[in-house]
Parts: sequence; structure tokens; C-alpha cells
Amino acid sequence: MEMVINPGVVGSVRPRRTLLRDFNSANIAAGLTAGLFYLFGAIPLFLSAAQRLNLSAAETTSWFFITFMTSAVSSLVLSIVLRTPVPIGWSVPGLVFLATMGDRYTHAEMVGAFMAAGVLMILLGLLGVGEHLMRFLPLPIVMGMFAGNVLVYVTGVFTTLDHQPWFVGAAIGGYLVSRALGRLWLPPMFGAVLAGLVAAAIGGQINTGALEWSAPTVTAIGPEFHLGSLAALTIPLVVMAIGMGNVQGLGLLAAQGYRPPVAKMTAIMGLTTLINASFGGHVSSIQNNGAAILSGPDAGPREQRYVASVIASAIAVVLALCAATAGSLLGLLPPGLVPALAGLALMSSMIDALQKATKTDLSLGAFFALVIAGSGLTILGIGPAFWALVGGMVVSAMLERPALMAAWRTGSQARTASHMPPDRTSMSNPAGDLAQAQICPA
Repeated sequence: MEMVINPGVVGSVRPRRTLLRDFNSANIAAGLTAGLFYLFGAIPLFLSAAQRLNLSAAETTSWFFITFMTSAVSSLVLSIVLRTPVPIGWSVPGLVFLATMGDRYTHAEMVGAFMAAGVLMILLGLLGVGEHLMRFLPLPIVMGMFAGNVLVYVTGVFTTLDHQPWFVGAAIGGYLVSRALGRLWLPPMFGAVLAGLVAAAIGGQINTGALEWSAPTVTAIGPEFHLGSLAALTIPLVVMAIGMGNVQGLGLLAAQGYRPPVAKMTAIMGLTTLINASFGGHVSSIQNNGAAILSGPDAGPREQRYVASVIASAIAVVLALCAATAGSLLGLLPPGLVPALAGLALMSSMIDALQKATKTDLSLGAFFALVIAGSGLTILGIGPAFWALVGGMVVSAMLERPALMAAWRTGSQARTASHMPPDRTSMSNPAGDLAQAQICPA
């Protein structure tokens, strides 16, 4: 057996770490759980967004395939190279935000905004200024904007319940029962999807003739660049990808003792975004729910948790290869079930966003960001998400100036701390792991 010196213990030796040796029951379970989230949490959001954007089956397939495949490949490579559970994925807030913009901008205009966002993210990563940008935009205001954007999705659950109470009610019941059980292997969305499908099948609402499998194809989308769409879409997308994806996702990893290279990862996500955009896909980001599942104590010993990300990435590859089938689900499922599942999938994110927006000294600015984002306000052809950020910042600067200055100082201190070497004592202390896990946002 090949032996190497253990730098932590003088004179000791340990076997060289390999991927196969690092598999264990805990990281396998965490990887499968994250895969279930991708299957039952992300797919309803994709399908609902495709409906709202009026995408064709070919455009939906291309978007789905390229987004899942680039996410899987980048996550797989980074997790193995860094020995860190790095779930690169799609920006769920960005996806929801885009779905609300379908009546304002064409798909080609959105693709142009995606490409601009990718270029901007690469520049921010190479210049190392992404963290400075996010220090300027406090998280409560970003979260207020997100909560305002997803409100229509979450309330849509009960709008569809009024029209289709049988299977939408079953999906809500499955979601609540799964949450009440609190089992790692039974995500709430698994219960929602299963109960909704069973109810729809009993009611004869499943059109099995629409389900078909074929090899996935990608369709190149020609971008259109207009000042209005770039201002309205690019800036909010970058803010959501970096501010809500990187800040929260990388914060989760940091709380568990990992130190991923922030600048390089931002540039990689920008490159992934450019690839996605070429075929209709949207902005890449850290997958926060995936990070919470894959990096937490339930995923086993810290140095072996990256295996969970490898497993989840393999599941994402399989889902990408089934992209054409995912598109056909639009015709398979009853019309109201997909938006209801999408709303249920966003409830946890909505609750988290509201907590971060209100339990803060910047609650007034965050509230203005929420109501502006939910209002549909459009000025100079620029949509509400951009004005939500502007309005929230202006209100906080006028009425919450001390708290805003404190948030900027705290962000600066956190950024400095993120470049310090990890605390070796806490990294080897299980009790420290538990304490860290308690403060991690889920």
C-alpha cells in the first residue's frame, strides 16, 4: 500500500486518499438526497418557467440539457480537484425571476442578457471584485427582492388549488406530511410529487401518450442585445447569482471549514453561464440547497463529503440525458400541477428569504425591495427587480444609515476573515462541527 506522511501528526503515515476509499454510507445518502432534490425540486421549476416563457419543446429540451450538463460536469471536476462538496448549478432565484419576465422580453433578448451576465461574472472573478460588489448590496435587501419575485409562484399554489383542488390538494398534503416526518431520505418535494401524481392518476388526468424518450438535442439561440433588457435582466441576475448563490452557498461551505477559491469559482460560473446562454440556458450559480445537503454533518466526515457531490453530479448527468423526456412532461401532467409543485419547491427559499429580510436592522429597505419587486413596476423599460435593489438601497441610505454602514463594515470584516487559514482545531473537533451547523442557513 502506498503510504504518505500525515502532516498533522509527526512520524505517522496514512493511506493516500482516493475517491473509492472515501465512499461511505453517509455521503452516499447525502448525494442521493441532493439528487432527489434536483429531480423533484428543480424540474417542476424548469417546466413551469418554460410554460411561462412560451418555449417550444425543442427550446425547453436544449435549455434543460445544457444547464444540467454543465452544472454536473463543473461540479464533478471541482469537487474532485478541491476535495470539497462544490455544487455548481443553476440560479433558482434567477430562474423564477426570468419566468416573471416572459411577458416583457423575448427569449433572444434574455439570451443576450445571459451572455452579458456571463462576461460580467468572469470579469468580477478575474478582478476579484465580486466580494466588494456584494458588500455594497446587503443580503437583506437582496433577499427582499427575491421574496417579492417569488411571491407570485408561492401564492399560485393556492390559486391552482381553487381550480383543481383534488391533485393540488394532494400535493400540498404530501409536502406537509414529508416535512412533518423530517426524514433525510424523504425530501418534502418527493412527497408532494408522489402524492400529486397518484391523485392525478386516480382522477384520470395523466396523459401517458405525451411521454416519450429521445436523445437530447441542443438548439443554438441567437442573442439580441438591447439596453433595456440588459439593464433590467443582467444586473439582477448577476446580483442573484453572486449575492444569493455565492454568498449563501460559499458561506455554508465556509461554516463547515472549507475554503473554496471564491474568485476562481466566480469566473468558472461566468464561463459556464456563457456556455449555457449559447443554447438558451440561464445563469450558473452555487446550488444553495445542494450545498446545505452535501456539506453538512449528515454527509459524514468532512474530508469525505466531496463524494456526496460526486454522486449528486452523476445523477444530474442522467437527468440531462433525459432532457427530452423532461420536456414531454409538459403534456403528461395536468396543467395546474406543475406550477403548484414549483410554488411548493420555493416555499423553503421564500421563508428563508423573509427571515433574512425582516430579522435585520435593514428591514425597511428590505421591505421596500420586496414590495417593489412584487409590484411589476417598469420604468424606462427596466423591470422591477432592478428598481427593487435601487429602491431598497435608497430607503436604507435615508432611514437606516447606521445599520447600512454597519452592514458594509461587517461585510468587509467577513471578507478579510474568509482569506484567513482555517482553524485546524475546530476542523478536527466534532463538537465544533455541530456548533457551526447550527448557524448555517438551510
